[in-house]
Amino acid sequence: MDMLLKLAIVVLVGCIAGRIAKTFKWSNIFGFVIAGIILGPSGVKLLSNQDLTAMSIIVEMAVAILAFKVGSEFVVRDMKKLGSSFVIITVAEVIGAMLIVFLAMYFLFTQTFVFSLMMASIAAATAPSATIMVMRQYRADGPFTRTLLPVTALDGVLGVVVFGIAISIARGFVPGAELSIWQVAKPLLEILGGMALGAVFGLALTFLGQKAGDSDELLVITVALIIASTGVAKALSLSPLLANIMMGVVLVNLTQNSNRVFFGLSQFTPPIYLLFFTLAGASLELGVLLQLGVLGLGYVLARALGKIVGAWVGSRSVKAEPAVQRHLGVALLPQGGLSIALAILVKQHLPDISVAVIAIIVVTVLLYEVAGPFIAKTAIQKAGEIRGMGSAIR
Repeated sequence: MDMLLKLAIVVLVGCIAGRIAKTFKWSNIFGFVIAGIILGPSGVKLLSNQDLTAMSIIVEMAVAILAFKVGSEFVVRDMKKLGSSFVIITVAEVIGAMLIVFLAMYFLFTQTFVFSLMMASIAAATAPSATIMVMRQYRADGPFTRTLLPVTALDGVLGVVVFGIAISIARGFVPGAELSIWQVAKPLLEILGGMALGAVFGLALTFLGQKAGDSDELLVITVALIIASTGVAKALSLSPLLANIMMGVVLVNLTQNSNRVFFGLSQFTPPIYLLFFTLAGASLELGVLLQLGVLGLGYVLARALGKIVGAWVGSRSVKAEPAVQRHLGVALLPQGGLSIALAILVKQHLPDISVAVIAIIVVTVLLYEVAGPFIAKTAIQKAGEIRGMGSAIR
């Protein structure tokens, strides 16, 4: 079958699956992934492994845009207003999740250093969409809710930065690599170089964006620079992920009307994201799930323990409200589309471990897409903040 026809079928089936998922109050990402599983090698085999490789350019573009948008969440002036307590809580829960997942994978399940490091770094990111949806539905308000929102925003930025650093380190420690000074220095160069490159492209976008004549021209410039940043980073063996994050950070902090850029980009991304998450679902090999059952369960439990303990330690250290200390970690459990994007990056850079990583992360995300709203409601309810805003109004 012609590749363009396959692509059309993927878009249409993904669109239908996303619509069905929304009727069950799940995110459309859930539908996209399920559609990919059905269409991929583990389903009706419309998409082969060769097709997935041929469509990898879509994956690269989607991840680059996701990283750029994650960078836009790091607004320095907003972080200063929030104070250091939110930063401390976020760093603590990120470290908690990474540390316990790494220890569980490496020592309890005797996995390799590279695999354990990748699973630990992906464990850092949290998906706030289910929690925010529940908060709006029940008009939740209070210390817990006001802490959760900035922590989840910063969590996404830290999670991607941590993953970018981890994958740069992991590539230097693949089996067969000889230990040398260059092996230690190369990841550092890849990380710092990628961030410096992103800063340069961010400055370029800031300047050119101000010169753009209309929204269409601004969108073209934005997409062109995101692609260029990714291409140059790969050509120089730097981190494309960190380059695009830094590009977003520079833009949002130097441009007064950066929303104009992101609004235009949001008109371009829906079909890209649909294709990306559907292709991600197609990459899942159902045959390995039975082999990874215990390992996957271990990851979910270790990450949950790390998030809960880390959030408790962080919030306790800043003397946060008791409700925040007790329930914040539970609200940070869901993982979403960003985690899938990171898992797909593992496939590009570390293919030997990618099958297991993708299987565990995709299934974890699907589980949380279903259970996420219930988890969020339980945490907010136990914090005593359901309809808190409504009560305040009355």
